[in-house]
Amino acid sequence: MPSFDIASKVDVQVLDNAVNTVKKEISTRFDFKDSPVVVELNKKDFTISLEVESDMKMKQLIDVLISRSMKQGIDANAFDFSKDAYPSGKVVKKEVPVRNGLRQEDAKKIVKLIKDSGLKVQAAIMDDIVRVTGKKIDDLQDVIAKCREASLGIPLQFTNMKS
Repeated sequence: MPSFDIASKVDVQVLDNAVNTVKKEISTRFDFKDSPVVVELNKKDFTISLEVESDMKMKQLIDVLISRSMKQGIDANAFDFSKDAYPSGKVVKKEVPVRNGLRQEDAKKIVKLIKDSGLKVQAAIMDDIVRVTGKKIDDLQDVIAKCREASLGIPLQFTNMKS
């Protein structure tokens, strides 16, 4: 029986490459010259620590982070910018968690979307992935198309396609 998995994972090495590219670009930009900028990736917790001297520079740093990450193939929705930046002495700090793996409520949204589509497939939540099985590969491809056009606010990858 054909099946595939819906996941939401970020490769650590690709994320590390994106952060290193951001550091390199910030070091060459004129508007960040002679200002303290810290961009650090915590690979264990999947968080990025940002430190700059003003809110305006924080916005510019976030823009650079998003654009460089997208060029590396990381979806912009993988970053959670909901927490506000906080002042700490002379600098402004911000912790940006990176979403890695489907949360339970996101998986339930995906399963509900698949069930509401009316296609003859079964969706099951397995830890941090959703496995979709069906009799026809065409039905599975329709599920992928439905998931792509639905704006769920999370980056999705469709992996492990078996026929």
